[in-house]
Amino acid sequence: MTLSSSPSPRKDTGPKRRAADVAYEAIEAMIATLQLQPGSPVVEAEIAESTGLGRTPVREALLRMVSIGLIVQQPRRGLQVSNIDLADHLDVIQTRRVLERLIASCAARRATAPQRQAIVRCAEEMVRAAERGELDGYMLADHELDKIVHLASQNQSAVKSVAPLIVQCRRFWYAYQHEGDVSEGARAHMHLAQGIASGDEAHAVAGANQLMDYLEQFARRIIDR
Repeated sequence: MTLSSSPSPRKDTGPKRRAADVAYEAIEAMIATLQLQPGSPVVEAEIAESTGLGRTPVREALLRMVSIGLIVQQPRRGLQVSNIDLADHLDVIQTRRVLERLIASCAARRATAPQRQAIVRCAEEMVRAAERGELDGYMLADHELDKIVHLASQNQSAVKSVAPLIVQCRRFWYAYQHEGDVSEGARAHMHLAQGIASGDEAHAVAGANQLMDYLEQFARRIIDR
């Protein structure tokens, strides 16, 4: 299967957001899709120019990323995108598993009917994109699915904690996508979506576990090769 990469950011049609939040999402997407490579320098002026945003919101977004480890401050070298640590990535997945189980359980219990429908639609789009071999569409639907599930969970503490871990997992996928089975990933997301949509917390948690199992097996193939 031939997969395309580097999706364009999806335009936000919701309520007007703070410029720093827009900048954060734009930079996050560049890191997740390897447009900003691990270990590469991060130049505030270049980011501001490429995003069309002012340097103040870009600076605020970069500081937030330093605080969660996506960007590191190197003495005499400025800001750099953090490197992918293969051994540490298993800990990332282990930690994410705990949070994803909690978020799935909360979403299954608290989601509105429209949110449940939207969650399943996103998973269906992931399956279709996987069948077509379109990584762009697959990853955009994945991102949209995360957003709706996070809103549905109504658990901001868990969502804030899991967000940087999701970015780490996304860029790991982009770095080693040739080793992965996108169809298997789509099936795992569908299991999660159906569990949440059903309102059955045990089913939703089982879906979260299946998704994390998939990510862990994918990571171990890379580490053990």
